[in-house]
Amino acid sequence: MPNLIEVIGVALVGYLIGSVSFAVLIARRMGVDILKEGSCNPGATNVKRVLGKRAGNLCFALDFLKGLVAAGWPMLPFIGASEPVHLGIIGLIAAILGHSFSLFLGFKGGKGVATTMGGLLALAPLVLLIGIVTWVVIFYTTRYVSLASLAFGVALPVCGLFFVADAWLMAFLVALAVLIIVRHRSNIQRLLNGTENRFTKK
Repeated sequence: MPNLIEVIGVALVGYLIGSVSFAVLIARRMGVDILKEGSCNPGATNVKRVLGKRAGNLCFALDFLKGLVAAGWPMLPFIGASEPVHLGIIGLIAAILGHSFSLFLGFKGGKGVATTMGGLLALAPLVLLIGIVTWVVIFYTTRYVSLASLAFGVALPVCGLFFVADAWLMAFLVALAVLIIVRHRSNIQRLLNGTENRFTKK
């Protein structure tokens, strides 16, 4: 087990990294309050829908980077952490919580899919690759971002059964799937009602 000081330090850094809302910053720079436009969600999908492909892709890349940094820095060799993989998991959990419940947005935020992907690049790259392929296939087949994100979440623990040996990491993948499903519960209802918006090019 990591020691308490390591856990607190990694969790604090991860939460602060995750709390930075690039969606809000990018939109504000373009004269838009993303919290009042589109779905009002401060995430890459809403930025892309409201402000266009370039802004949305930039937001996705920066949110992805948040997860990569939060999970990756505790695993760097020169840090000398006692349990680097486990600390990486803690860092990513904290970043996802920061993204979803940002200190700077009154504890509101996005759904955390891009941040999750970034962290998984450090923790379980093969699982991430399969998850991304799943996302792409579902999205381009249906044009529903929400459905693709849900499929991505479900794919994580399924792939983990074959490619992950660490019990902590496997439990984390299950928890991620549950979190993604819970964060998309309103989308699930709209999908069932046939009222979910398909993504269209802008």
